[in-house]
Amino acid sequence: MASVTYDHVTKKFGEDVIAVNDLDIHVNDKEFLVLVGPSGCGKTTALRLLAGLEDVTEGVISIGDKVVNDIPPKDRDIAMVFQSYALYPHMSVFDNMAFGLKLRKMDKAEIQRRVSEAAEILGIEVLLDRKPRQLSGGQRQRVAVGRAIVREPNVFLLDEPLSNLDAKLRVQTRAEISKLHQDLKTTFIYVTHDQVEAMTMADRIAVMNAGKLQQIDSPQNLYNSPNNKFVAGFIGSPAMNFFEAHVRKSNGSLVVDAETFNVEIPKEKSKAYQKHVDTAVIFGIRPEDIHNPEFAPPGINPQPVEAKVDVVELMGNEIVAHLNSGSKSYVARVDPRSEYKVSAYVQTVFDVGNMHIFNKETEEVVR
Repeated sequence: MASVTYDHVTKKFGEDVIAVNDLDIHVNDKEFLVLVGPSGCGKTTALRLLAGLEDVTEGVISIGDKVVNDIPPKDRDIAMVFQSYALYPHMSVFDNMAFGLKLRKMDKAEIQRRVSEAAEILGIEVLLDRKPRQLSGGQRQRVAVGRAIVREPNVFLLDEPLSNLDAKLRVQTRAEISKLHQDLKTTFIYVTHDQVEAMTMADRIAVMNAGKLQQIDSPQNLYNSPNNKFVAGFIGSPAMNFFEAHVRKSNGSLVVDAETFNVEIPKEKSKAYQKHVDTAVIFGIRPEDIHNPEFAPPGINPQPVEAKVDVVELMGNEIVAHLNSGSKSYVARVDPRSEYKVSAYVQTVFDVGNMHIFNKETEEVVR
């Protein structure tokens, strides 16, 4: 098994396009790391650089103690699963999984062993004689993963492998991939734009934007303690609400003044914000920290904000309410017993114990 290191890696296409900008990450042996970010952020390019499908412009990539910048892809001891299944339509499942091993002129008994073991892990033993056209999308994806497993690599690279599956199958398959990681005890590096996939599967998540690493941490720490506005807005669904505001002094306390509403800052948070009094900031709060006061959970730090209901999305286990307070629009996830009606005025409470304030100029979090 092996760790993976990106040591200040940059990838340029031509003179003007910087796809990956000074990427510095160490992936631990047997870790499940997810690279996440919007389209064009550089996450797939970072994966392709590790696989040897793109050349590094600057910096060093290592697998274990070996620098692999100039090592051909076939000699890097990695296996890659792509968004496209890329199965040979005229070959059986067995032959698709065994194809790479046959090219290496591996012993037939060893090929049989590896394919059989991979098929058993993935639950596709009964499919080995079928052709890809006889398989469902989920089964084809398992075959593509099996083709990687039989190589018994040190590192698995997965590039948006669930994108072609329907919603229900995505949930099922991501659980299977997480279990596969536990069973194989191998380093996994997984690329996705879906932050729900990242949150549910990763040991750590690396959030990227415009080629640069924004933050790398555990899913819970990214959610609770984002370094900047981009990470705060990208992690969590629906996304965090942001309001242009000022920090003000009022009756011996600090308040967030968002013009159409004010909320008092908890005493334990005030010290960090003292130097930002009367300066423009960005106030952030997640939809799940905005409650109907009638059903607000105990132990929160509630601050009242009146709002008008614009849209009500009934989700069964919750209501996603699109609200506005004057010119400020925001989203709340409230108790399903809430009787919210479009155009009605309602009282909400913000749990300011979970609020965030960002520097308006740098968009870095204020702590």
